[in-house]
Amino acid sequence: MRFSYHVVDARKAAVLNDKKTTPYLVVERTGTTLEVKDAERVGQLRQVATPENGRKYWMVFANTHHVVKPGDRVEIKIGSFRANALVVE
Repeated sequence: MRFSYHVVDARKAAVLNDKKTTPYLVVERTGTTLEVKDAERVGQLRQVATPENGRKYWMVFANTHHVVKPGDRVEIKIGSFRANALVVE
């Protein structure tokens, strides 16, 4: 499951790309928590470069058991950052 975001304030977005901070996707309906997928040779599937204004970034959460379905509401938690009530497409 891909989470994409557009940076408008690089200073505030720094927490999103901090490789020391673990991102979580929480399914509101079930409370299930998903983590960023970890590829064997590549590592975590997320961008960790210093954010720049006007750029788009992404990360991929593991949804191996198809817990998250289109129409579900989810929350993204990354350090102090929270994005609530996002609707999955």
